Amino acid sequence: MEVILLEKVENLGNMGDRVKVRSGFGRNFLLPKGKAALATPENIEIFETRRAELEAKQAADLSAAQARAADLENLELKIVSKAGTEGKLFGSIGTIDIAEACAEAGIAVQRSEVRLPNGPIRLLGEHEVELHLHTDVNIVIRLQVIGEDGATGPALQEAGETPAEGAAEEAAPADVEAAPVAGASDTAEPDGAATDEPTAG
Repeated sequence: MEVILLEKVENLGNMGDRVKVRSGFGRNFLLPKGKAALATPENIEIFETRRAELEAKQAADLSAAQARAADLENLELKIVSKAGTEGKLFGSIGTIDIAEACAEAGIAVQRSEVRLPNGPIRLLGEHEVELHLHTDVNIVIRLQVIGEDGATGPALQEAGETPAEGAAEEAAPADVEAAPVAGASDTAEPDGAATDEPTAG
């Protein structure tokens, strides 16, 4: 089907462009959202009479999105979540959690504006989250996921490494006993890898 765009649509075209799209995409998204109209002679004529009005609305929407981006630019979110000893969350943090955290920080963000290209967040630590505020406005904010005990991902890793090293030193007073400790460490890695698989799934 051929439509005329009533506003700029990402990866499709600018306002006033006549483009061919799949019927499902047009009828289920573009037309009901008011982003396009069927490219009939009548609709094209209506568009031309409303062009100035639509251009003014598009400029206002862009300005509003830029203002929101300025408010969000230096925002650093913090979300507290339950996590295991290796920094893996019990569950995950998704778009709705991030939108709610933004709202709690005083800035309204829609769930649909949050982009997580790698899927939900499943680890403690610092993460970058993209916000799609407008066709022409995308920003990246920082999200710090903290354990209920206040620990972060890097801190947990350091805490996990230090005792293991200390234990190795205590368990191996002589060079002869150092080899079994290294072997035990090698054996532990596959267990950790096996634990990662169900969590990622």
